[in-house]
Amino acid sequence: MINLELPKKLRASANQAHQVAAQIFRPISRKYDLAEHEYPVELDTMAAMVEGLNDSGTQKIGGAAGGRSDENGHATELLGNTNGGNMSALLNALETSWGDVGLMLSIPYQGLGNAAIAAVATDEQLARFGKVWASMAITEPSFGSDSAAVTTTAVLDGDEWVLNGEKIFVTAGERSTHIVVWATVDKSLGRAAIKSFVVPRDAPGLSVARLEHKLGIKASDTAVLLLQDCRIPADNILGSPEVNVEKGFAGVMQTFDNTRPLVAAMAIGVARAALEELRSILADAGVEIDYDAPANNQHAAAAEFLRMEADYEAAYLLALRAAWMADNKKPNSLEASMSKAKAGRTGTDITLKAVELAGAIGYSERLLLEKWGRDSKILDIFEGTQQIQQLIVARRVLGLTSTQLK
Repeated sequence: MINLELPKKLRASANQAHQVAAQIFRPISRKYDLAEHEYPVELDTMAAMVEGLNDSGTQKIGGAAGGRSDENGHATELLGNTNGGNMSALLNALETSWGDVGLMLSIPYQGLGNAAIAAVATDEQLARFGKVWASMAITEPSFGSDSAAVTTTAVLDGDEWVLNGEKIFVTAGERSTHIVVWATVDKSLGRAAIKSFVVPRDAPGLSVARLEHKLGIKASDTAVLLLQDCRIPADNILGSPEVNVEKGFAGVMQTFDNTRPLVAAMAIGVARAALEELRSILADAGVEIDYDAPANNQHAAAAEFLRMEADYEAAYLLALRAAWMADNKKPNSLEASMSKAKAGRTGTDITLKAVELAGAIGYSERLLLEKWGRDSKILDIFEGTQQIQQLIVARRVLGLTSTQLK
């Protein structure tokens, strides 16, 4: 029999994250939505808290914790907590995103690049980069979701790599202490030569060209980075420096098996916030939600709420499965994409429908509903768009390669 109840240890960690969301994030959510690019100074206290939790072995408040993978993409030992690290990270990401997903993405030392380091770094690299704040730099002006189209180059010059290229839409790109950059070491070898590199903020040749003005997650800085003859130590290439043409770039893609369920959790957290707000609004309006009556025998708003709540539960369970598989050393690429696709679509559907059903108050800034509607859209885009996730799922289910199904 399947038991879907969370263990006591994970419930305690998730409750701690929820308290952070309720007491720190929610009160300042509108403030930093209106003050785009202003650093949330309230998060400075979070850095010390997170570091203390990490040193004590407790799971991280944000979503950077997770598991490692072997050369075949199978999950291996976990970081910090050897029992349920991916699940704990997922639940913490969900709860903090319930408070404010932009602030969640701004927690010091909890960047998406940290998940990349956790996934593919060597033991020596983990010792060096285990406590940095790492953002992720993949997307370039010439491509969006096609990660294999990387044109940023990395050339070995003695005991240093020299990187050249432009990266866009880098979350926490200005604030983080390190950047995990995807670059090719040999364009003639195609996607197999794409590797990830850890670039320190103060590396010569790295600069921030500009910060983007965005629809949502305004508390999080999104940067354009320039790499102009940027030099980093030779051992800052994550994992093995060898190019394996047969394996392709599975090594760097392992990162997504960790991060996609986390982004799914972010969308689920925002969706739950919207559902809770909408339930309160409907109750105040005298609309009763009856779980014992058919949806078509209830108020139209109640029927819509039941539909959205069912979608929320489905997204939640898919995300749990993807994290559980990672924690139990099972390949989860299919499930990671399924969870990301379902949660991304569900998040935008629920938040925007909640704005609609709430009427004038939903569209105003009196509540956070309209903000959640704006914030949710990016969660269906970054870490692979809705269309890319469906394409990956189709390839896995049909047993086709990226060349056979485009």
